[in-house]
Amino acid sequence: MPSPVRVAVWLIHVSIPAFGLWLLVSKPHLDVHYEHHGVHFWLVLATASTAMALGLVLLRAARQRSDARLILVSLVFQFNAGFLGLHALATPGVILSSPNAGFVAATPVGLVLGGVAALASSIDYGPAGAARIRRFEPLLAALPLVLLAVWAIVSLAGLPPLDRAPDPSEAHGPLVAAAFVGSAFYLTAAIRYLLKYLRTRGVVLLSVLTAFVLLSEALFAVGFGRSWRASWWEWHLLMVAAFVLIVFSAHLQFRREGSAHGLFDSVTLRQTMAAMERDYARALEEMVNALRQRADGGVAATEPLGSVGVELSRRFGLTERQIAVLQQGAHALGNEREQVRRLGALAAVGERSSVIRSEAELLDEVVGLAASAFDRDRLRLGLIRGGQLQFADGGSADSTALTLPLTVKGTPAGVLEVARDGEFSDSDIALLRSFASQTSVALENARLYQQLDGLFRSYMSPAVATALIADPTQAGLGGEIAEVSVLFADLRGFTPFSEQSSPDQVVDMLNTYYGAIVPVILDEGGTVVQFVGDAVMALFNAPTRQPDHAHRAARAGLDLHRAIEGVADGHPDWPRFRVGVNTGPALVGNVGAAQMRNFTAIGDTTNLAARLEGLAEPGTVVIGPLTRAQLGDNAVVSSRGELQVKGRREPVAVYVLEGMR
Repeated sequence: MPSPVRVAVWLIHVSIPAFGLWLLVSKPHLDVHYEHHGVHFWLVLATASTAMALGLVLLRAARQRSDARLILVSLVFQFNAGFLGLHALATPGVILSSPNAGFVAATPVGLVLGGVAALASSIDYGPAGAARIRRFEPLLAALPLVLLAVWAIVSLAGLPPLDRAPDPSEAHGPLVAAAFVGSAFYLTAAIRYLLKYLRTRGVVLLSVLTAFVLLSEALFAVGFGRSWRASWWEWHLLMVAAFVLIVFSAHLQFRREGSAHGLFDSVTLRQTMAAMERDYARALEEMVNALRQRADGGVAATEPLGSVGVELSRRFGLTERQIAVLQQGAHALGNEREQVRRLGALAAVGERSSVIRSEAELLDEVVGLAASAFDRDRLRLGLIRGGQLQFADGGSADSTALTLPLTVKGTPAGVLEVARDGEFSDSDIALLRSFASQTSVALENARLYQQLDGLFRSYMSPAVATALIADPTQAGLGGEIAEVSVLFADLRGFTPFSEQSSPDQVVDMLNTYYGAIVPVILDEGGTVVQFVGDAVMALFNAPTRQPDHAHRAARAGLDLHRAIEGVADGHPDWPRFRVGVNTGPALVGNVGAAQMRNFTAIGDTTNLAARLEGLAEPGTVVIGPLTRAQLGDNAVVSSRGELQVKGRREPVAVYVLEGMR
């Protein structure tokens, strides 16, 4: 936003002419007489020529940018220029021997017509409206010339109402009316352009809206000024100032840009500016790609672009100076993107360090990330094995390469070797050191995980094992209250099957079933906390937080049955699972003794999940009321009404989950 001081200065400057006109009209003795036909003729003719030149330049810019607003703004200056030129011809004794009524009155007519065009130009046309204006551009471009010719013919032929010069008293009323109407047009347009200026801050745009204010004041001077007096000369000077101001600001813009191609871009419609921004963004993107290709070929980014610059200049209409600025911007943007890409790879290495996986797999991924970040360099990772530094390719160390040490517990464990044809910048060395540091962390974690993995994996859920490795204090007894979704599943008819089968057949069935359903639960992020004979209990939203834990538990319950159908084919005598899911608060943590403990969830939520499972038929999933509420419209359910369950005084709303959308 412009500062209040600048706004105040601008208002003072544009208000001075209005104050001067009021002073001259209210104090006739100050409204001095000055009559010089030669000065009048050349002043008005020069002003008209300047305005016409502006109008034609704007029309050319409108055609280059295909912009409807510039077409209408060009009409403002063409109307004023043409009719002001006729007024110059009305100067007595220069070209015409006596004043011509039509030529004398031409100025207010041109000003009012220009005001109409100014008001029309201030409208923010949509794509359809702008397209219609562009479609009629040839007719609009010819309109000032046609109206000017008609006015001149009628004036020279002495046809009514331009057959006689009106009496000053007769002319005063229409002139005042024209002053008010035309000024309203210009001021309304200026206000709209001011709002646009506050968004875009274009120098030429500011000069255009200021010119509109000056032209509105010129109209008042025409209506209230006295011929050949200071008040009459004022409107001539105001029009001169309006047009010269735009010429001056366009000149400043030209000196800054080095081209006339985009002098009036700040005045254009919003969709035109958006199209130009897309063009510039595309040019910048192509420049970045061109610089990258040149860099891959060993050409420095600061070298002249040559044919690449010529092609971009031709495609996007850019000057040599603009190409140079674009090259600097593309070079900076390319460097920034390169750094962002490398920092992203570094962050990815840090993320991989916290994932449990084998040492070889983890290091292969880390080297891949580093190689992608420094894709113009040659990277190798060597590890110390048996007291010897060994590289995966079997080669020896490169004495010319940048070598960065890897350590585990402060002991040398290997090196990250980076070879480059050129020199390393300080920022590249710092970033590579960070890569080596993160790689050391990844290597240390991988070896630690490898030692702990065999200890924990077979006896607890991977989520619990990961949480304990990340924070061993979580192994302490006790816990905290958290909202969880609890899944219970057991086999309906397990007892009769056990009585009729041998122990090894029972164990084989259980292991087959658990081998099928445990991956289903884990895939949904569930934590299997215990197996009790034919029953399994799983938690969601513990120990890791899952905002969609109810959805995960519901999907796991449905997928569990599908997994069972796959492994139970050919065993019609095997019992089938039934599932209960409930959501609510529970105390989540470790229960047991110092010598033996179990991670679980204790509370009414867990108890109700077990009761709901007891209400389920084989192959179905029964859910509680809070689970149903959290699933919302994503679940297909049928209600079983409110049922009395063991351990509850009040009945509980029970639902059968039939599917998920």
